[in-house]
Amino acid sequence: MFIYIASQTMIVLGFSMMVLNVARFVRFLFHQNHSVTEAGSRKVSAWNVVVFVLISFFCIVYAIIFALRITIVWIGIILFSGSIFVTVVLEWIFRLIASVKRRGLEISEALIGVLEARDPNLDGHSLHVQELSLLIYRYLPLHRRRQINLENLKYAALFHDIGKLGIPEAILNKPGKLTDEEWTEMRRHPLIAVRILEPLKSFDYIRDWILYHHERVDGKGYFHLSAEEIPFPAKIISVADTYSAIVMVRSYKPPRTYEEAVAILKSIAGTQLDAELVELFCSIPKDEVVACIDKVNRIIGNDLQAKIEGSTAAAQE
Repeated sequence: MFIYIASQTMIVLGFSMMVLNVARFVRFLFHQNHSVTEAGSRKVSAWNVVVFVLISFFCIVYAIIFALRITIVWIGIILFSGSIFVTVVLEWIFRLIASVKRRGLEISEALIGVLEARDPNLDGHSLHVQELSLLIYRYLPLHRRRQINLENLKYAALFHDIGKLGIPEAILNKPGKLTDEEWTEMRRHPLIAVRILEPLKSFDYIRDWILYHHERVDGKGYFHLSAEEIPFPAKIISVADTYSAIVMVRSYKPPRTYEEAVAILKSIAGTQLDAELVELFCSIPKDEVVACIDKVNRIIGNDLQAKIEGSTAAAQE
């Protein structure tokens, strides 16, 4: 009797662990779907299917063996040990992929640093927009979050201004207002960004998010898209980009305070920016919004907030 109970118990434990592994793997596949960090090859997708089928098959086998009421204890030991092995391997794979994602993002941040070195007006701006976009994402309703791959939003927000690599430095660093010809050139940067990222096929998922981040909901943006035609993630980046541009130090204008920035966002809600997103952004606690700058400081070793406050004080004087 003891042997039977021990055998059945280990089979049940093994079955439970395998069911948990199936759930974890499904969750992993869901988050990988249409992500810029996935390999994107059919071979990798096929392996994902094979792994899912095998784990699911093992679950069925465990259930059948349990139903047969086998009293051989070593079968229970083998099945329980097998479930532990699968759990360890999956955990190792998940941690490895997470490490690759972190390194990929770090390399991307380094590339953005090269871009911002050409333009003092972008001192930490791309990272700031990324942090603000992720903050907005966290406050979105659940059904909205499910429509957006978080990894894709990270990369799209980070690379939204990479097209400025193709804009002459004389225009980027001009202290005064741009001429009509210079504005025409500046408006090319979303198209240039798409061309830069074109060789990276996995970035096809976020191409339109970057291309249309300067679109206005009233149809007067760079490409004159209507509000319905603008991708929702592009609208998120647009709100974050606008707020960052208002509060950060620029050579052609003094920075504004959080309160002034919020007032400006509200004034252009429904014309330039999506009204629903502006309302959501303005409802986020001020300390969380300001904390985005502190996080950027830790990443780039800069003190953006001190610069903003110093420039604001100088402008007021």
